[in-house]
This record gives sequence, C-alpha cells and structure tokens, in this order.
Amino acid sequence: MTKNKQDTIVRTIPPFRYDVVGSFLRPAALKTARKNFTEGAISQQELSHAEDEAIRDLVAKEKKAGLHAVTDGEFRRRYWHLDFLAALDGVQEIGAEHWSVAFKGKQPKAATVKIIDKIGFSSHPFLNHFKFLKDIAGDTSCKMTIPSPSMLPLICCIRATDYNPIDRYKVDDDLYHDVGLAYQKAIKAFYELGCRYLQLDDTSWGEFCDLEKRNAYAARGFDLNTIAHKFVDMINLALEAKPADMTITMHICRGNFRSTWFSSGGYEPIAKALFSHCHVDGFFLEYDSDRAGDFKPLRFIKNQQVVLGLVTSKFPQLENAADIEARIQEATSFVPLNQLCLSPQCGFASTEEGNALTEEEQWNKIALIKRIAEATW
Repeated sequence: MTKNKQDTIVRTIPPFRYDVVGSFLRPAALKTARKNFTEGAISQQELSHAEDEAIRDLVAKEKKAGLHAVTDGEFRRRYWHLDFLAALDGVQEIGAEHWSVAFKGKQPKAATVKIIDKIGFSSHPFLNHFKFLKDIAGDTSCKMTIPSPSMLPLICCIRATDYNPIDRYKVDDDLYHDVGLAYQKAIKAFYELGCRYLQLDDTSWGEFCDLEKRNAYAARGFDLNTIAHKFVDMINLALEAKPADMTITMHICRGNFRSTWFSSGGYEPIAKALFSHCHVDGFFLEYDSDRAGDFKPLRFIKNQQVVLGLVTSKFPQLENAADIEARIQEATSFVPLNQLCLSPQCGFASTEEGNALTEEEQWNKIALIKRIAEATW
C-alpha cells in the first residue's frame, strides 16, 4: 500500500491502529469453574478466584501480543450485555422461553431483562471488575466494554412483544432520559477509577440495518427512523459526562454466538443518523462478510476514528494480508487513512461459550491484524 508522510502518524490514544473488540475465549479451567459454580459444587469466592487467575493470564498474553490496551476478556460474564444491564437499578433479569432474536443455527441459553423501577447506576459490580483489571495491568492502558444505552430499550421495549411499561415510563422519552442519565453516572464512575477507554457494544444498529427486521418492526408499529434519532440523542446525553481525556467508542454488531449471527444488511439505513450525529470518538464496524455491505455509508463519518473489522472472529482460517490491505485502501475512498484502524469484526466470545476456534487460532488472528496494521500505518 502506498503511504506518504501524513499517512504514517502514530496513534498514541485509543482506538489504536490495531485493536480488539474486547471478549476472548474462556480457558478450559474457567469454563469448568463456572460449570461447577452453576451446579453448586464451588462457592462464589472460588469462582471469583478462578476468574482472577484467568484474567491475570489473559492480560499477560495480551501484552505479549503487543496490544496497546488490555481487557479482562469479559471473563466474569455469561453474556456480553445481560450481566451489566441486570445490575442497573430498576432492572431485573428474568428467564425466557427463547431469545427474542434468532441466530442462524445454535441458540444461547435464553434469558432477558425487564424494567421494574426507575433506571439508575449505583454500586455496580462492573466497577470492581475494572478496578481489578487496572490493578494487574500496570502501566498498560485498560479498555472496559459495556452494552450501549440503546440495548435496554431495544430488549425491553422493542424486541419484547409483551412490554408493559411501568407508570414512570408510559412515555418512551422519559425512559430514554433516565437511561442517558444512568450512563452518565457509569461514565463518571469508571473515569474516577482510572478508565480512559470505554466501549459501548450495540446490536440495535445491526438490527436496524436488516431489511427483514425493519419490515417486521414496522408491521408492529415501530418507526425505526424516529427511534434511531432518539437512540442517538440518548447516547449523546450519556456522553455529556465524558471528560476530554477519555475515549468512548461504539462497536456495532450483527450477532455473535458460537460463530453464528442474527442480522444482515449494510449500514446505509442508519449511517446518516448515527455516523453524522453520534458523539462517540470512534466506531468499531463489522466488515468481515458481504452481510455488512460496502464502504459507501462511511461517507457520513465526521471526525470519528473508524476501526475496520475486516478480520473475522467467527472462523479460524486466516485471511490473506494483501486482501485486507486492499480493502483498507478501498475504504480510504470515504475516510482518510489516518482515521482508520483495524480489528477483528467482533469479540471472540460474546457469551461464555465462545466462537468455534481455538485459543491459538484466536491469537493468530490478532498477530495477523498487528502485522497488517504495522505494514499499513
């Protein structure tokens, strides 16, 4: 790839030229510990000890792989989103007969959340999760991943076919406002613990890109264009709490369970509303398959960094480096090279089950991304 002086600026703040979405495959010992805990064979303290040891080992491997920011791999979670949402004030996890979205193949263990009181953020367990990560990371930057504000109304009010709002939230805008304020408190709390790199994971935009899902939601009376703008306003309300020296990015996902997915479609339906108006510092965008469409929607990007998820986390086969470099060059037709970075398209384990590849294959993917990024920038 042809480079010039302007093209080779080194990024010292996140997102980095080569980066990761956040989750990693759970090691066998941790899977066993969680199974034993679920069956009542070990205590919460024993499970937490197993998690601590697994995270220490993961952080060492992340550093060895050359990552500029480490994560805890989401090792303390069952799901990438429900564990966080259920610990918000006013939210309760409940069982479900089936998921409100259908993956193309295997299905995770069904669960969901419902709103039972005023939404808030206090005494959240994820604060201790981050504190532990920062304590063991030393001088290395730490990245924390949490579900986007959009996920709570998406799950409870839009996906759910039996939503019955509590009195406080008879008007959806009141819910959006409280969610935004709760996330303001979350941002401030993580910042006070030293977090300078926070990521909002969001599958709502993947669904809003999917023509089949758009038609299904429209048939139920939802105007997704209006909801998209309200979601952006809610996220921006949360981001009002972001200090200047904190980076907050968004990862847009189309579903990731055992290497399967549940949404398809390019970014065009949501590109203007989201890319032109959402005040995050960067977007992690899935571009590992034809389901993500082309790069044309990137014309709506303003000054955000765009982390191209060109390397799949779903399958072990390594991509051809020249092909990835060519796609990066293609993306520069819409976004300058200095606003681009590279990552896997998603995490390696959005749920504790993980995708269909080995830990060695996982690290091979990250090594490939690093090599391509160093050659490109």
